[in-house]
Amino acid sequence: MGTSHDPGRGAAAFASRDFRKYQLARLLVIVGAEAQAVAVAWQIYAITHRAIDLGYTGLALFLPGILFLIISGHTADRYDRRNVILVCYSLQCVCTGALLYLSWIGTRNVVPLFAVLFLIGTGRAFSGPASSALLPHLVSKDDFVNAVSWGASIFQLANFVGPALGGALYTIPLQHWLPAPYGPRLAGGGIVYAFTLLTLIAFLFLIGSLSVRPGRQEQRGLSMETLLAGFRYMWQKKLLLGVTTLDLFAVLLGGAVALLPIFAEDILHTGPSGLGILRAAPALGALTVSILLTWHPIESHAGNRMLFCVALFGAATIVFGLSKNMALSLAALFVVGATDMVSVIARSSMLQLATPQAMRGRVSAVNALFVGASNEFGDFESGVTAQWWGAVPAVVIGGIGAIAITAGWTVMFPSLRRVNRLSEDELLGMYQEAATAEPQK
Repeated sequence: MGTSHDPGRGAAAFASRDFRKYQLARLLVIVGAEAQAVAVAWQIYAITHRAIDLGYTGLALFLPGILFLIISGHTADRYDRRNVILVCYSLQCVCTGALLYLSWIGTRNVVPLFAVLFLIGTGRAFSGPASSALLPHLVSKDDFVNAVSWGASIFQLANFVGPALGGALYTIPLQHWLPAPYGPRLAGGGIVYAFTLLTLIAFLFLIGSLSVRPGRQEQRGLSMETLLAGFRYMWQKKLLLGVTTLDLFAVLLGGAVALLPIFAEDILHTGPSGLGILRAAPALGALTVSILLTWHPIESHAGNRMLFCVALFGAATIVFGLSKNMALSLAALFVVGATDMVSVIARSSMLQLATPQAMRGRVSAVNALFVGASNEFGDFESGVTAQWWGAVPAVVIGGIGAIAITAGWTVMFPSLRRVNRLSEDELLGMYQEAATAEPQK
């Protein structure tokens, strides 16, 4: 494990060899997953031209998180987290292979695509808690916030590169470069899925080579008490409940990613390459902020800064919804990603630093549900509202909703405003204070 000479700053976490390998694996696999997401979204919208079907892509990814929420967290605490990740991403390989096959045969039926997305969501439901709970094993306690910041930076770098690369690969005219039937069948989604499959194989190799062996954290057998422990812990810690639900509802209402194919084709007229750039813009904003925070971490007034950024997230969403200019739309999406990153780092730090190691899998599973609800289920909500009202009103109303949620949470969870520094000692003290100051509901 790495030892930080300047806790929370610089590249201290990279002193750990396992951390370096783990982050390289994450970079590759997220680039592949984001490229694949662009291809799937464009492929589905090209087949149906219905906003609701874009929403169904999010629903298919989200439902497994609901169905397997309790058991996935227990699995991350009961079994070696590294092995859980390997099994889950082996399933992802099978799913990406299925997408490649469906693209190869030129399917015009979206139902098999939704079925594959459901299986991808199932793998994520189990791998998410295990991956989150694995991170504290890779670095020292002093370097953990630094590791979270770097992990967020790498995640956003991948989110920036992946969509742009996916859009570029999708438009390569392989039908002119390769003889039939290979060129025509690989063109479009096929080449993207083949690329994603390669990143998954590289991910499995890197994770398999990690030297860390977390082993079993939870010694007790399966029971309702152990399964529901994550819910109970989060409910008792009102500060943690406030920060996770703030992110949940703000992004649930304000998210516009699912509707980007509509904006790319019908409003901005940019095609699949433009879709990739639009999807990359929030990640570029988030990447910029996360890199800044690795070198200049939030040292004071963390709660107030987070609340301000969530409100700004809603305002930038409104600007994007009203924009008909590509440059303005990209700038608004840049701000969306930049402001969301502050909330991501604050939530991730609070979640891990104030949770006992043996329970991190179950608490991470509850958090994964909130994140999934805000992202994938948010995509479904966006698709439904866009089907009802149109894409532009759906995005604008969602941005207004995010601002309203921020105002409401500022009143309902006053402890959020009192968070000063993101340190283990202060957060534990804040949780204890919040537990006595805010009554159980």
